[in-house]
Amino acid sequence: KFLIYVSGALSMWGDRMWHFAISVFLIELYGRNLLLTAVFGLVVAGSVLLLGALIGDWVDRNPRNKVAHASLFIQNISVTVCSIVLMLVFSYKQRIEQIWDGWLTVVCYTVVIVLADVANLASTALTIAIQRDWIVVITGYNRGHLAGMNATMRRIDQVTNILAPLAVGQVMTLASNVVGCGFILGWNLVSLIVEFFFLSRVYRIVPALSVKPPVVEVDQVDLQRLERRKSQGMDDISDSKSRTQVRKVCKAIFMFRWLVSTCKDGWRAYYRQPVFLAGMGLAFLYTTVLGFDCITTGYAYTQGISGSLLSLLMGVSAITGLLGTVMFTRLRKSYGLVNTGIISSCLHLGCLLLCVCSVFAPGSPMDLSLLMPYITSNSSTELGGMASQRQKHTYSLRGSSNQPLLPDRSSIHWTNNTVLFDNVPSDTAPESYISIILLFLGVITARIGLWSFDLTVTQLLQENICESERGVVNGVQSSMNYLMDLLHFIMVISAPQPQHFGILVIISVLFITTGHTMYFLYDTVFPFPGLFLCG
Repeated sequence: KFLIYVSGALSMWGDRMWHFAISVFLIELYGRNLLLTAVFGLVVAGSVLLLGALIGDWVDRNPRNKVAHASLFIQNISVTVCSIVLMLVFSYKQRIEQIWDGWLTVVCYTVVIVLADVANLASTALTIAIQRDWIVVITGYNRGHLAGMNATMRRIDQVTNILAPLAVGQVMTLASNVVGCGFILGWNLVSLIVEFFFLSRVYRIVPALSVKPPVVEVDQVDLQRLERRKSQGMDDISDSKSRTQVRKVCKAIFMFRWLVSTCKDGWRAYYRQPVFLAGMGLAFLYTTVLGFDCITTGYAYTQGISGSLLSLLMGVSAITGLLGTVMFTRLRKSYGLVNTGIISSCLHLGCLLLCVCSVFAPGSPMDLSLLMPYITSNSSTELGGMASQRQKHTYSLRGSSNQPLLPDRSSIHWTNNTVLFDNVPSDTAPESYISIILLFLGVITARIGLWSFDLTVTQLLQENICESERGVVNGVQSSMNYLMDLLHFIMVISAPQPQHFGILVIISVLFITTGHTMYFLYDTVFPFPGLFLCG
């Protein structure tokens, strides 16, 4: 367990540092514009969405040690090479922009995004292998030990989520982006060696890890049939070059059919799981703006909240997340795993009611007239008058009240402790903080129920999925999570102004309620889960 915790901490620390740094690097490369960051986010989400089942199938079909070592090697080497490319671009940016009429810069951007995406895919494979499969085997299918390891891994994740970006951010601030790239490069090389040694040690200590049930080769019949067709067709072709071309075409067709069939079988395996509704419920929780991501922080800035205060709130949210992991272990011992999920769901929804109240509380900038162009001018004037009284504290950052939730970083001063906008008057005090207080109070307290519910569904997936299908089912689960996460960005694109944020809050709560309703239905349909059906 200790070796798994240490290797997991190193891996999570590197992931958190890299995810934070790559976003900042892409913004700096593209002239403090968010375009490259948006493209990177779209590529990462799209690749996992499309390849999640294939990644999981690869995890299922190969020995555990080879999967872990290959994923670890690909992830760290991709980040290392990407860091080297970024160091060269930052050091020789002006020269690179003059080569090939600037097209070499585009090539560098493409290489960086592709390598970062490959690293994320490898990280996904490593997470599925270690946290969804290895841990189950290491605990000997003991529910209590499994819950303890899951909770500990989540606590490590919560701590690294705060400390890792802070560490690399200080390096980038005190030194430079090039030094920051070098720091990440060195960390990944050291982490690669340590994690490789620790995981190899765990594999030798636990003999059960070397035993893996065979995966049914559902495509073997199709392969044999295709080979017979190829051999029959070759008899009619006398030219050797033509035969070679036909073989290549047939092989390409078969590979394409195999990829499509693997994805289809993976999604079918996911849908037929007894914990399907619980997994879908967890995925629906990703369609939300009620978290400490760029959307919520951007909205907070438009409401006059400083960066230093937001940093403090993020620290408090991490503490509440840790409390959620503690609550999960105690509730599971007292009430069982399924009932823990029900209690966590109720707590999560109850806290989010504060966010709904913030939409209608004094100080809320919500203005429905912005989404109703068909309203008559008189009605619009009345609504506008009412809205103006409720949004006096919404700062006009660029001379207009309709500011996007995530402002242009070119108007922001980045310091060690805070973020200040150029045009925000320092002596201006909001009329009412009630709305923003209720919002963050709900977001922070809801993380207790959120992380407890997340751990509940995670363990349900571990306990109820056959060992031969753990990889592919968890790969599809990752695809579903990314799909629902994409929806919340589409929501923000559709309603990007601070005056729209209240509507996004309500939609988010509706999605979360739907997710928890799916879990309640799962409890009704499958009242006796957690039997380690295939263990």
